[in-house]
Amino acid sequence: MHTVYVQMFVISQTDKRALYLQIMEQIKQKIAVGDWATGQAIPSIRQLASDIGVSVITVKRAYLELERGGLIVTRQGKGCFVASDSDVGARIREQELAQHLEQAVRSAAMMGVSPKNLEKRIRAIYDRVTDEEKEPV
Repeated sequence: MHTVYVQMFVISQTDKRALYLQIMEQIKQKIAVGDWATGQAIPSIRQLASDIGVSVITVKRAYLELERGGLIVTRQGKGCFVASDSDVGARIREQELAQHLEQAVRSAAMMGVSPKNLEKRIRAIYDRVTDEEKEPV
Protein backbone atom coordinates (compact mmCIF):
# COMPACT_ATOMS: atom_id res chain seq x y z
CA MET A 1 0.00 0.00 0.00
CA HIS A 2 1.42 3.37 -1.00
CA THR A 3 0.40 6.14 1.38
CA VAL A 4 2.01 9.55 1.84
CA TYR A 5 1.89 11.30 5.23
CA VAL A 6 2.90 14.98 5.01
CA GLN A 7 1.63 18.00 6.97
CA MET A 8 -1.03 15.77 8.47
CA PHE A 9 -2.38 14.85 5.01
CA VAL A 10 -2.86 11.20 4.16
CA ILE A 11 -3.00 10.54 0.43
CA SER A 12 -3.49 6.95 -0.62
CA GLN A 13 -2.86 5.69 -4.13
CA THR A 14 -5.01 2.64 -3.33
CA ASP A 15 -8.04 4.72 -2.32
CA LYS A 16 -10.70 4.46 -5.03
CA ARG A 17 -11.46 8.19 -4.72
CA ALA A 18 -9.61 10.64 -6.91
CA LEU A 19 -6.61 12.32 -5.28
CA TYR A 20 -8.18 15.78 -5.50
CA LEU A 21 -11.22 14.47 -3.57
CA GLN A 22 -8.95 13.09 -0.85
CA ILE A 23 -7.25 16.48 -0.61
CA MET A 24 -10.59 18.32 -0.50
CA GLU A 25 -11.90 16.03 2.23
CA GLN A 26 -8.86 16.61 4.41
CA ILE A 27 -8.91 20.37 3.95
CA LYS A 28 -12.63 20.43 4.80
CA GLN A 29 -11.88 18.39 7.92
CA LYS A 30 -9.12 20.79 8.99
CA ILE A 31 -11.52 23.72 8.61
CA ALA A 32 -14.45 21.93 10.27
CA VAL A 33 -12.51 21.04 13.41
CA GLY A 34 -10.82 24.45 13.61
CA ASP A 35 -7.27 23.37 12.76
CA TRP A 36 -7.41 25.96 10.00
CA ALA A 37 -9.20 29.08 11.23
CA THR A 38 -11.23 31.50 9.15
CA GLY A 39 -8.99 33.93 7.31
CA GLN A 40 -5.91 31.74 7.83
CA ALA A 41 -3.49 31.31 4.95
CA ILE A 42 -3.29 27.77 3.61
CA PRO A 43 -0.39 26.18 1.72
CA SER A 44 0.09 27.39 -1.82
CA ILE A 45 -0.95 25.02 -4.57
CA ARG A 46 2.69 24.39 -5.51
CA GLN A 47 3.78 23.91 -1.90
CA LEU A 48 1.03 21.42 -1.06
CA ALA A 49 1.60 19.52 -4.33
CA SER A 50 5.31 19.27 -3.53
CA ASP A 51 4.72 18.28 0.11
CA ILE A 52 2.32 15.46 -0.61
CA GLY A 53 3.85 14.31 -3.90
CA VAL A 54 0.99 14.98 -6.30
CA SER A 55 0.75 17.15 -9.39
CA VAL A 56 0.02 20.86 -9.19
CA ILE A 57 -3.02 20.20 -11.38
CA THR A 58 -4.47 17.83 -8.75
CA VAL A 59 -4.14 20.36 -5.94
CA LYS A 60 -5.39 23.15 -8.19
CA ARG A 61 -8.55 21.15 -8.92
CA ALA A 62 -9.13 20.59 -5.20
CA TYR A 63 -8.63 24.28 -4.45
CA LEU A 64 -10.93 25.34 -7.32
CA GLU A 65 -13.69 23.07 -6.03
CA LEU A 66 -13.23 24.34 -2.47
CA GLU A 67 -13.30 27.92 -3.72
CA ARG A 68 -16.43 27.19 -5.76
CA GLY A 69 -18.01 25.87 -2.56
CA GLY A 70 -17.11 29.05 -0.69
CA LEU A 71 -14.72 27.33 1.72
CA ILE A 72 -11.51 29.00 0.59
CA VAL A 73 -10.69 32.22 -1.24
CA THR A 74 -7.79 33.14 -3.49
CA ARG A 75 -6.36 36.62 -3.31
CA GLN A 76 -4.30 37.50 -6.35
CA GLY A 77 -0.65 37.81 -5.38
CA LYS A 78 -1.38 36.93 -1.73
CA GLY A 79 -2.32 33.24 -1.81
CA CYS A 80 -5.20 31.08 -0.65
CA PHE A 81 -7.05 31.49 2.63
CA VAL A 82 -9.84 29.85 4.57
CA ALA A 83 -12.99 31.84 3.78
CA SER A 84 -13.64 34.46 6.42
CA ASP A 85 -17.27 33.37 6.67
CA SER A 86 -17.64 32.90 10.43
CA ASP A 87 -19.71 29.73 10.15
CA VAL A 88 -17.66 27.90 7.51
CA GLY A 89 -16.82 25.05 9.91
CA ALA A 90 -20.48 24.61 10.86
CA ARG A 91 -21.43 24.68 7.17
CA ILE A 92 -18.96 21.90 6.39
CA ARG A 93 -20.24 19.75 9.26
CA GLU A 94 -23.83 20.35 8.10
CA GLN A 95 -22.96 19.34 4.52
CA GLU A 96 -21.27 16.17 5.75
CA LEU A 97 -24.27 15.28 7.91
CA ALA A 98 -26.63 15.85 4.98
CA GLN A 99 -24.50 13.59 2.77
CA HIS A 100 -24.48 10.80 5.38
CA LEU A 101 -28.22 11.07 5.92
CA GLU A 102 -28.89 11.05 2.19
CA GLN A 103 -26.77 7.92 1.82
CA ALA A 104 -28.64 6.24 4.71
CA VAL A 105 -32.02 7.15 3.20
CA ARG A 106 -30.99 5.85 -0.25
CA SER A 107 -29.82 2.56 1.29
CA ALA A 108 -33.01 2.21 3.33
CA ALA A 109 -35.18 2.93 0.28
CA MET A 110 -33.31 0.33 -1.76
CA MET A 111 -33.99 -2.23 1.00
CA GLY A 112 -37.66 -1.28 1.15
CA VAL A 113 -37.49 0.24 4.64
CA SER A 114 -40.45 2.53 5.27
CA PRO A 115 -39.86 6.15 6.36
CA LYS A 116 -41.49 5.37 9.72
CA ASN A 117 -39.25 2.32 10.27
CA LEU A 118 -36.18 4.33 9.21
CA GLU A 119 -37.05 7.09 11.66
CA LYS A 120 -37.50 4.50 14.43
CA ARG A 121 -34.10 2.96 13.64
CA ILE A 122 -32.36 6.34 13.55
CA ARG A 123 -33.87 7.28 16.92
CA ALA A 124 -32.71 3.96 18.41
CA ILE A 125 -29.17 4.44 17.08
CA TYR A 126 -29.11 8.05 18.26
CA ASP A 127 -30.22 6.99 21.76
CA ARG A 128 -27.62 4.21 21.88
CA VAL A 129 -24.78 6.44 20.71
CA THR A 130 -25.62 9.33 23.03
CA ASP A 131 -26.05 6.92 25.96
CA GLU A 132 -22.61 5.44 25.23
CA GLU A 133 -21.08 8.91 25.28
CA LYS A 134 -22.60 9.55 28.73
CA GLU A 135 -21.15 6.39 30.25
CA PRO A 136 -17.95 6.84 32.25
CA VAL A 137 -14.89 5.10 30.85
